[in-house]
Amino acid sequence: MDSIQLTGIRCYGYTGYLPEEQVLGQWFEVDVTLWLDLAPAGISDAIEDTLDYRAVISTVKDLVKTAKFALVEKLISAIADAILEFKQVSQVQVRLTKPGAPIPDFGGKITIDITRANPKGNG
Repeated sequence: MDSIQLTGIRCYGYTGYLPEEQVLGQWFEVDVTLWLDLAPAGISDAIEDTLDYRAVISTVKDLVKTAKFALVEKLISAIADAILEFKQVSQVQVRLTKPGAPIPDFGGKITIDITRANPKGNG
């Protein structure tokens, strides 16, 4: 299966377990891998035969900016579910990173990675 990778989608959001995370917000970084059939676009050279990934980027940014979930696990699941709404996508991998998690004496990053398949069998 073919894939498109979108990396480094960086935006400010308000998801987090601590109350201040939902008020003050923080930066998130999202990478996605989309599995779909790129053969038709490779033949036709027409955008109608592929996925316009600008729409996926917009979807990710909108969710990160507007969601106020307590857990990043909920946010990353919502991102995967929204991407699977694109009929061309048969499977998606989403990697979400909190580069500045508010944990005392921790300067690292927290990253969650999930892979979901389209239950409708699209693709």
